[in-house]
Amino acid sequence: MKYILMNKNTEVLVAEYDTLLKGFNELIEIKNIDYAPIIIKNSCQANQKDNAILEQLTNWFKGRGIPSFRDDLDLLLAKLNVTTAEELLDKALGLSLSDQYWIKPYDSNVEYKDINFFEHDFNSADFTNITFSDSNDYSSKISLISPNNTTDGRLKKTWIIDNHKRYLVKGGYKNEVMQPFNEVLASMICERLGFYHTKYQIDVIANKIVSKCECFVNTDTELIPAHQILHNNCQKENAYEDYINILENNGIAKAREKIEDMFILDYIILNEDRHLNNFGIIRDVNTLKWLDVAPIFDNGQALNILDYNDEEVIINGQGRFFYNVNDFEKIISHIKNIKRVDISKLDGVVEEFDDLLHQYQSITHMTDRRINKICTLLFSRINKLKRYIDINE
Repeated sequence: MKYILMNKNTEVLVAEYDTLLKGFNELIEIKNIDYAPIIIKNSCQANQKDNAILEQLTNWFKGRGIPSFRDDLDLLLAKLNVTTAEELLDKALGLSLSDQYWIKPYDSNVEYKDINFFEHDFNSADFTNITFSDSNDYSSKISLISPNNTTDGRLKKTWIIDNHKRYLVKGGYKNEVMQPFNEVLASMICERLGFYHTKYQIDVIANKIVSKCECFVNTDTELIPAHQILHNNCQKENAYEDYINILENNGIAKAREKIEDMFILDYIILNEDRHLNNFGIIRDVNTLKWLDVAPIFDNGQALNILDYNDEEVIINGQGRFFYNVNDFEKIISHIKNIKRVDISKLDGVVEEFDDLLHQYQSITHMTDRRINKICTLLFSRINKLKRYIDINE
């Protein structure tokens, strides 16, 4: 089937899509390549052959969908009455709440203003119920016209509409409950330190703890993840500096400081999973102007105590740093101006987090001992950063 890849109202390219194999197999016409996803635009400008561009286009499109490693994906697909997650991609023309890309049937008169999920409501209740509920009653017909078809990551998640605003709801991984709380903790820390961030809050769905954050993209903007920006555009061993230079050259104000803020947060909360798809930049889809870094988001894989007893707490002391996995001490050494952080602003945050964990204890069944160990670890991380700042003044 022939489709036009659209960026909001701009035609990007025309390609043949194999609905059986779920991939693009013929590049028919390039129209406005500047409006393509950056990773595809760069492939075209590098004068790659059509087959290479088609492969990149297919990989990009498949990457918009629910990944194969999503928690309890088999159960979700059964409830949706589909065989694979890839089947969901073209059900709503590939529309997302992270950008404005979509695939338009070649002979169709449909327009972006008539179908996008920023301006049009969608049924979020059914998808949310089957995602988080333990019930096996899913006989009712569930609408597949939803931005939930294009959510990434391994955690269970859904988009919902609350008071006309779009919110992303995420659970913990399997029986673990800390991820949602870590998101809220990150918000607490960022708020106190003045870091540009996405605000998270705790909610309860089907008697499960979830985090909830408002969509930070609108009808005129898109999230471009660092993965696309850096693809074939950096020296992997120098990706940190290369990334900052790229942002600065594209007019992002205070790029270094804002990227540093993200890794300072990761140092405090021991965030292990700052991969290249959970940070990036916000771009205007109409003018293609780079507006700002994306607010800090997706901080759940943190404070991971591997084991603890009365004498010792064992933790994972490494995090992702662009294309490498490094000790947090090595990651923090890349910060050029650590003394600008007023660590005293975190006074009381441990107690606030302790209160939050106890508030939902009847649902999480976390023991007082575990809560104490987690908060003690957080306290020690804040003090460790304070000592590091003192040494480097």
